[in-house]
Amino acid sequence: MESFEYVSKIRNFCIISHVDHGKSTLCDRMLELTGTIPKNKLKEQFLDQMDIERERGITIKLQPVKMSWSGITLFLIDTPGHVDFSYEVSRSLAAVEGAVLLVDATQGIESQTISNYQLAKDQGLKIIPVINKIDLPNADIEKTKQTMVETFGFEPKEIILASGKTGAGVAQILDRIVTTIPAPQGNNSQPLQALVFDSIYDQFKGVIAYVKITEGSVKQNEEIFLMGTKTLASAIEVGIFNPQLQSQTLLQAGEIGYIATGLKNVALCRVGDTITLAANPAGNQLPGYREIKPMVFAAFYPVDADKFEEVREALGKLQLTDGALSFEPESSSALGFGFRCGFLGLLHLEVVQERLEREYSLNLIATAPTVKYEIETTKNEIIEIQNPSKLPPPNNIKIIKEPWVNTTITTPARYLGSILELLNQKRAVVLDLTYFGEKVLIKTQMPLSEIITDFFDRLKSLTSGYGSLDYELIGYRQTNVTKLQILVNGELVDALSSIVPTEKAVYVGRALVEKLKTQIPRSQVEIAIQATINGKVIARETISAYRKDVIAKLYGGDRTRKDKLLDKQREGKKRMKQIGQVQIPQEAFLAVLRQKDLS
Repeated sequence: MESFEYVSKIRNFCIISHVDHGKSTLCDRMLELTGTIPKNKLKEQFLDQMDIERERGITIKLQPVKMSWSGITLFLIDTPGHVDFSYEVSRSLAAVEGAVLLVDATQGIESQTISNYQLAKDQGLKIIPVINKIDLPNADIEKTKQTMVETFGFEPKEIILASGKTGAGVAQILDRIVTTIPAPQGNNSQPLQALVFDSIYDQFKGVIAYVKITEGSVKQNEEIFLMGTKTLASAIEVGIFNPQLQSQTLLQAGEIGYIATGLKNVALCRVGDTITLAANPAGNQLPGYREIKPMVFAAFYPVDADKFEEVREALGKLQLTDGALSFEPESSSALGFGFRCGFLGLLHLEVVQERLEREYSLNLIATAPTVKYEIETTKNEIIEIQNPSKLPPPNNIKIIKEPWVNTTITTPARYLGSILELLNQKRAVVLDLTYFGEKVLIKTQMPLSEIITDFFDRLKSLTSGYGSLDYELIGYRQTNVTKLQILVNGELVDALSSIVPTEKAVYVGRALVEKLKTQIPRSQVEIAIQATINGKVIARETISAYRKDVIAKLYGGDRTRKDKLLDKQREGKKRMKQIGQVQIPQEAFLAVLRQKDLS
């Protein structure tokens, strides 16, 4: 009976919105108002634990925290808003019973607002609509409210007006959470079922699993069993998030907390697994999550070749906290040994590289991003490639297919013409245009490879920052692409290779060698940069050598004395050219990574 009473006083919820609509600030006010964090210790974006989150002003990792309001225990999960981290959002939604849907009063509904609403609705969650930033002078509350009514079907009276900055409406949101979000289902007398929705690695406590206890309970030092990997471990510590880890003797049904497993092998505790008790195991495993598939691929190579194993270990630990990251070893003739990694998007790639360099003190080179291609060979074999260097010769290829995505773009209507022109350049097919207020919703289908280069940046530029994008993979379609290779002084740099649409190949090749010319430093020898397609040079740029004035020391005399010195210099430079290695800086690889002017 006590178990049911305790569970009935729990509310689990998360906050979802488009990026930069004020989730983190609203969380700060909730922490302050509930007394979870004293005001004198509260800093902005309190739940954003990583420096990179604070610097970029975005949430990257979901973060749970326990609060209390009106005698009810609240478990909040703060979620990211950017499309690249939608997997974090989906995991959060599976661990709660309700969601606060946040819309910026100055920007209105955007693409990720619609996507996150649909995710919450599909999970059957109770959704509380909130208009945030009502204190700003350019807030258009009535128009935002009207579009929420028209788009999502909310009643005007159920939409809460709030400001995460001033605290207006925050108490009303907490009251609504308590009264409308249902309590979790669960019973302490049942066998333990704990859903792993995230995890981190601690050098002393091993793998720490973030869990939602759906049934049963677990005490400190009890022996546990991970049903997915069939692994025995010990719950060396259990507790809740405050938001730092706070140990307690027991985790009960309905609670969101953590279990320190002591496991040193990060692969043994996977996101989506079910933890039960070894002594009284559950009869079945919880459904978990759909397997996330990386959409963008790039390779990381350590600048110092001796750091290869350190990179492997760092990627393994990072993968534990980021279920969307995948990696496998690969080698490059130019860069040595590294890892081909899979990401959800370019921002995800940038964040992973920055975390590896900051948190693990690694110096890395990232290669050009690409997508996965399906190839049917002339022998009727189907192969998949993620690395441009693995593309078979043209005479061995029958069909190449590339991934396509459904995209949802929201933009002020006045920018529609510019956006449609951009979509035409990116081989997009426009399916539908829907107007709501002064905004227009554009639904299209387009190749994923067109999105991962510069599409989002150009969209933001054309719309003065007001455009937004959401996309999801729909399948593969036949395409006409070719491999563009870069040679530096006659040597193939496979890390700079890329797969581009055949009709754009010459233009991209020319633009790329021009870009590389500005990034590779001059040296004592002339450096030739060439772009080739199927062995044919389509573009070339030359970096001139530094010229040493070897005849400056001569004062008069016969012309042949000068000629001898110049001939000797030419012979020396020829030998340097044959044996010298050109140093290619990271900025040159970033020129391919950021192909803003190349397509």
